[in-house]
Amino acid sequence: MGGTPFGKSLGDLGGSGRERARRRGQGQLEAQVLAALQHSSGPATAAWVQQRLGGDLAYTTVMTILSRLHAKQAVTRERSGRAYVWTPAADEAGLAALRMRRVLDGEPDRDAVLASFVSALSAHDEQLLRTLLDRAADDGPAPGAADPDGPGHREPSDHTHGG
Repeated sequence: MGGTPFGKSLGDLGGSGRERARRRGQGQLEAQVLAALQHSSGPATAAWVQQRLGGDLAYTTVMTILSRLHAKQAVTRERSGRAYVWTPAADEAGLAALRMRRVLDGEPDRDAVLASFVSALSAHDEQLLRTLLDRAADDGPAPGAADPDGPGHREPSDHTHGG
């Protein structure tokens, strides 16, 4: 567990720790907390994260950010005595994918959002996406993949079991 504080350049803004914390957006704090956890050699305590962030954030602020990340399923936690130890749920690419899925899940017209996204891809990204989709098709449907009959499609037996 290295000793370099994350977000140290933000500490050069002046003012108290609380003033600096207010200047950082929630997303920026979450990213810094995740970066600290990803550099940890294993599960880390909130105090460890606080220290790696330069110590200018209140412990309660770090706990709040960790709790929010846990609610977003970006980190996992496990009891260790009276405290929790925290671990990132995925690497940076996995966390970015989680954010993308959350945005998509929050939109009423998924088809339009995906169409707009795909139409804005560079030629390289489009080819990469095609390659990844072909590879996924060869591997079979992923667990929890969408029903090929469309959203909301239910087999007759679903109705009899209350599903």
